Amino acid sequence: MAVSPRILLVDDEPDLLDLMELALVKLGLETDRAASVSEARSRLARNRYSLCLTDMRLGDGDGLDVIASANALPNPVPVAVITAYGNAGNAVAALKAGAFDYLAKPVALDQLRALVKSALHVPSPATPPPADPSRTLIGDSPAMCDVRARIAKLARTQAPVHVSGESGSGKELAARLIHQLGNRADRPFVAVNCGAIPETLMESEFFGYRKGAFTGADHDRDGFFQAAAGGTLFLDEVADLPLAMQVKLLRVLQEKKVRKVGATAEEALDVRIMSATHQNLGTLVESGRFRQDLYYRLNVIDLAMPSLRERAHDIPMLARALLDKLGGGATLAPDAEAALCAYAFPGNVRELENILERALALCDGQRIAASDLNIAPQPSADSPPNSKYPLQDYLDQMERAAILEALEQTRHNKTAAARVLGVTFRSLRYRLERLGIE
Repeated sequence: MAVSPRILLVDDEPDLLDLMELALVKLGLETDRAASVSEARSRLARNRYSLCLTDMRLGDGDGLDVIASANALPNPVPVAVITAYGNAGNAVAALKAGAFDYLAKPVALDQLRALVKSALHVPSPATPPPADPSRTLIGDSPAMCDVRARIAKLARTQAPVHVSGESGSGKELAARLIHQLGNRADRPFVAVNCGAIPETLMESEFFGYRKGAFTGADHDRDGFFQAAAGGTLFLDEVADLPLAMQVKLLRVLQEKKVRKVGATAEEALDVRIMSATHQNLGTLVESGRFRQDLYYRLNVIDLAMPSLRERAHDIPMLARALLDKLGGGATLAPDAEAALCAYAFPGNVRELENILERALALCDGQRIAASDLNIAPQPSADSPPNSKYPLQDYLDQMERAAILEALEQTRHNKTAAARVLGVTFRSLRYRLERLGIE
């Protein structure tokens, strides 16, 4: 006979304990109670729990103490904290301390049930991962080993993750891997490029709309949040969100509810949020271009993706894997491998793939030589770092970096990239050919 999952409820308010216990029993779950941190520690040490729900404020401590005790067990127990309404600081502190998720008072039973169902599917450390990080994020450099280890930990929590790093460094790849290794792997992963949505359409695109909400709304439509229900919403280039939209997104993250344009009622939200940008969010906060409260909500845990320059040791392995992906069975000649390892790669892994794809078309036979790579010349050895001489090499580097950044922002839509750069499409096409950018 199957044993029902057991939940530990920790709170010094008997009425709230009664309410949660009643809701969980209706789901067919077993519950235990604790009214203090010390009692919670005792029960955690004696019994095996699938989840612990704890209030943030307790008579002899707080929810952070319960989180620490649950995480220190040989088989860590996921902990969700209950915070006072509107107290974003406590929620963020709990998530940073390792909490699985949080609920705000007054506890909404639909959100409680969604949280519990999500927590009961958290993969245990002994469960074989559904994806192999070494096949997705290739490289055995210390930087990549650290990234993969951190991703494995992030997959076991629902905390918002902000992925930082240069354009082309694999930010979306890392976010997808966190999703695939977590308990939401069988649910949608919805990636949204925040810089590619017109400001006038943002609210309806993110939240959806009701029929008749505005001219042309001839039917109900779901937004990105509804499309990602039960799964993960990845906000790429989140720094490009206008301030008005930042306010609305902050409210959704705080309330865990979303209201379609033209609707009168809100819908409970069960979506994990991840975000990324190649810009420095902290700097944008200081300049007033990004809200500080939203920054703290999104940047609960930061995952920094290293540039290809920082892991040059991985370039040969990565190049071979990309050539296998591109097909054709081509290999790199020693001089080509040396040229790739010496190159700075302002466009990172994406640029490496573009260079190899072009080289496959140019090479004779199955062996790629250095001359087939068509890599832009690097600054001479006698030039100081970041030298502006020779001038044309410096200008080419700056132009290449600006074009790659614009292409990244627009998901390689060349018409949109030309608009971002303030040049004509024909001018951009000429520059792409001159610089050897595919």
